[in-house]
Amino acid sequence: MFFMILTVKNMICQRCKIVVDNILTSLGFKAENISIGEILLKESLSDTELEKLNAALKETGLELVFNQKLMLVQKIINIIFETVLYSREPLSVKFSCYLSKRLNYNYTYLANIFKEINGISIERYVILQRIEMVKEMLVKEDAHLTEIAYKLNYCSVSHLSAQFKRVTGISFSDYKLKNRNGCISMLNLIAV
Repeated sequence: MFFMILTVKNMICQRCKIVVDNILTSLGFKAENISIGEILLKESLSDTELEKLNAALKETGLELVFNQKLMLVQKIINIIFETVLYSREPLSVKFSCYLSKRLNYNYTYLANIFKEINGISIERYVILQRIEMVKEMLVKEDAHLTEIAYKLNYCSVSHLSAQFKRVTGISFSDYKLKNRNGCISMLNLIAV
């Protein structure tokens, strides 16, 4: 049986997977599997079918990726979201080692391509994404700092607090207060 793997830009959450599944169904395509940033189709699509799928995805803020470097960067982002942001278990190895092994590339090569495409390092991207998750949890879930630190695999609340202040320029309490008063709007997650 032949399978076609498609890489999807900006597909970083469960809701995105549902949107993609609905689009595929509406176009008459059947996915074997849909994971963050990737679609595994049971059949090969023609160029015309790929264009239709891509047009439908673009209407939702998603997009197929065909460039090899962009595909690799999207795979890095997918792994970041899967392991660093959504996994409840901390990695037992350094993220750089895990990423290298998972993608079968030297980490320096991955880091250079990521920076070339996004203009920031992988490490900085991870930090920014984690802080965006913290902001969301502070406002939407009204979670306690200890709970947030645990969920996002920070080693301590003080490390989380220091990183939050370094990135945002304000403390947790100031952020919550200003956000409740409408002075700070939630930023969208940064996606390539």
